[in-house]
Amino acid sequence: MLITNPQVAGHAFLRSMYEDSYFPDHLVGKGRVILLRLCARIEAEQPSDLKTLYALTHAATEEFNALDEEFGAAGGGIETVVREWICEEFCFVASAYGFTDADAEELTAVRDW
Repeated sequence: MLITNPQVAGHAFLRSMYEDSYFPDHLVGKGRVILLRLCARIEAEQPSDLKTLYALTHAATEEFNALDEEFGAAGGGIETVVREWICEEFCFVASAYGFTDADAEELTAVRDW
């Protein structure tokens, strides 16, 4: 995945999760890949409005829904604090691609975590 946005390319996604030994690194890595794949899709598809951006972020959120099951199988899950960390990453992505008016709740509206 080639990311051309320098702000995104230099960002350490899910740093707080990596720093917390409660979360298995290999699962946090899967979350990081989801976010990078979202960025790659935004760069490739270049959404021109929030509705189109939300369709992309909702698809990525569905991937996090599935990842939550893997966290559960490993004895954890995406709980309140982690939910906020992940949502902050979605907000970062939206802002980095010029969608500063994106609604934080709408970015991950399809989450079940």
